[in-house]
Amino acid sequence: MKEYQAKQIRNVAVAGHGGEGKTTLVEAILFNAGAIDRIGKVEDGSTTTDYDPEEIKRHISISSAMAPVETGDKKINLIDAPGYFDFMGELVSALKLADGALIVISAVSGLTVGAEKVWNMCVKNSISKAIFINQMDRENADYFKVLDQLKARYGTALAPVMVPIVSGGVFKGYVDLVEMKAKMFAGRETKDADIPGELAEKITPLRETLIEAAAESDDELLEKFFGGEELTADEIIKGLHEGTVAGRMVPVCCGAAAANLGIAAVTDCIIKYLPSPDEKPPRKAKNPKTGAEVLVKCDPAAPFAAQVFKTIADPFVGKLSLFRIFSGSLTADMIMYNPNAQKNEKVGNIYILRGKKQNTTDKAFAGDIAAVAKLQHTTTGHTLCDAGSPVVFEDIEFPEPSIWMAISSKKEGEEDKVFTGLHRLEEEDPTFAVEKQLGTSDMLIGGLGEIHLEVICRKLANKFGVEAELKDPKVPYRETIRKAVKAEGKHKKQTGGHGQFGHCFIEFEPIADGSGGFEFVDKVVGGAVPRQYIPAVEKGLKECIQKGVLAGCPVVGIRCTLYDGSFHNVDSSEMAFKLAARMAFRKGCAEANPVLLEPIYHVEVNVPDEYMGDIIGDLNKRRGRILGMNPAENGQQVVAEVPQAEMFKYATDLRSMTQARGSFKMKFDRYEEVPGNISAKVVEQAKREQKEEEE
Repeated sequence: MKEYQAKQIRNVAVAGHGGEGKTTLVEAILFNAGAIDRIGKVEDGSTTTDYDPEEIKRHISISSAMAPVETGDKKINLIDAPGYFDFMGELVSALKLADGALIVISAVSGLTVGAEKVWNMCVKNSISKAIFINQMDRENADYFKVLDQLKARYGTALAPVMVPIVSGGVFKGYVDLVEMKAKMFAGRETKDADIPGELAEKITPLRETLIEAAAESDDELLEKFFGGEELTADEIIKGLHEGTVAGRMVPVCCGAAAANLGIAAVTDCIIKYLPSPDEKPPRKAKNPKTGAEVLVKCDPAAPFAAQVFKTIADPFVGKLSLFRIFSGSLTADMIMYNPNAQKNEKVGNIYILRGKKQNTTDKAFAGDIAAVAKLQHTTTGHTLCDAGSPVVFEDIEFPEPSIWMAISSKKEGEEDKVFTGLHRLEEEDPTFAVEKQLGTSDMLIGGLGEIHLEVICRKLANKFGVEAELKDPKVPYRETIRKAVKAEGKHKKQTGGHGQFGHCFIEFEPIADGSGGFEFVDKVVGGAVPRQYIPAVEKGLKECIQKGVLAGCPVVGIRCTLYDGSFHNVDSSEMAFKLAARMAFRKGCAEANPVLLEPIYHVEVNVPDEYMGDIIGDLNKRRGRILGMNPAENGQQVVAEVPQAEMFKYATDLRSMTQARGSFKMKFDRYEEVPGNISAKVVEQAKREQKEEEE
């Protein structure tokens, strides 16, 4: 692959809702540029960017994938981003790599939630946008209906540059609104033709709007426009380009990716209207030594600075780090500095990725996207730079895991393999997390949806050769007592030799201020229990609080006061007093009005206004308490407290209730007493499980 400077490069994320034809569009662009010999199909598992076994099996994109295209003297780094919400983290990284986004929308289904989310993320991150209305060859395709939907939602920012020519339900060509020429499909080529008369009425206002929008982007063009002069095609392109780079305008093109109709024109739109890296504002960073803000300009002559946006766990090559170069240039065998880890990293081969293929290159320049293997200290989000001019780019904000499941190995003895593989996948996917749940024996994995976690398990099998299974996690219940009681524990056993004797009186009481878990108080006087045995009593109690008398859950908020006892000069021992403390604990807690506690989480749900009633009603059904409502971006935020037991599958349910427009986050707040009817069921279930284990 040739070397390209920033002005020749376009970094474009191809994004939108799932199933709209993004991967197929990338495939058609690659084919037209001669990068591949034939157009692969998603359903056949033969596309360039859907190469993972799970992507092939499920017929969806799971990971964002690179597809660089060389056309003329330009290079387009296409980033095929997943459209399914379980893989939103991949979209985040794709948009961070890109300067522009091509939002794919179906001409049949119209504006969808996925497209709305991409639009909003582009606005938030100042990413230039273009829209591709796909599937024009499908039955019931309606370009003008989709255009009206977009205008109703996004107003005058839209600038259609192509209008389809459809006759008898067949997509036959398009009108180039800039050139004002009809282009009719003739095999892989197009031929010029007269604009159909029936389109004139629709095209005229679109053309006028386009010219006016182009003129507004440039003072000279605006003066010419108001002077009544006709703008040339080049002037319209210039105006549209400047407006698109500034984010004021969004070019709209159309075609049929699966049939490769109109796709050459889409490639032209990308080159003409979306920005090159050197047209974007300098990237903000900080000097790690002084904390001062630094502006990193896209200049190949400046010191090297890049940021890692994606990590790929490759079982053969090792860890691949994919990064965007913001300034300077990178050469093989160069030493890079990682200010996040404060370590140097050695560059081996420099790779340009196209799907799963890794093509080596000697050099990469500012504005380009490249990958290197086997970086020892670098993970997603880290900065790589010149040690003499250190900078740190701001962290990438990935969505936090919203659904958690318990995971275990299918085969005994493979637990270490499972967790080693999980931690490798955790490096690859910042929206995936592994953690040990305190209070239960469960190892939990968290992600953005049930499919996300299923895919993680399949990746374990495909990449690391080990199988795991998922199940609902246990709720980490706790137990406590509600009144003070005194209990006696006496362990006496006579054997042929020395006997065993331990005797203690202990008072058990709840810790009223709610501050503690366990507190031991020694109030023995007169040597009733010798000093050397008191630690044994405390140790016995500490072991006991791991399993309460109700459901075998850890006991919290309890003060145990040893105040009396007796001993035998020969038969007493540490073990005897430890067993005596256990007996006292069981008796005392059983009489101290034991209750079950459950974790309560603070939950914040962001939803559009129209779903507010459904969300509040659903949270109430989950035994939630609504604390209030706050204005939020694109709607309202509902603040509530909800028991963890009711929230394990909330991510899936919220997506269903809000057509994926809602989002939420939650964090642990406190423990609270479980209602009696639910407590009885939990205790019954715990006793049943204990009985099964004993059998």
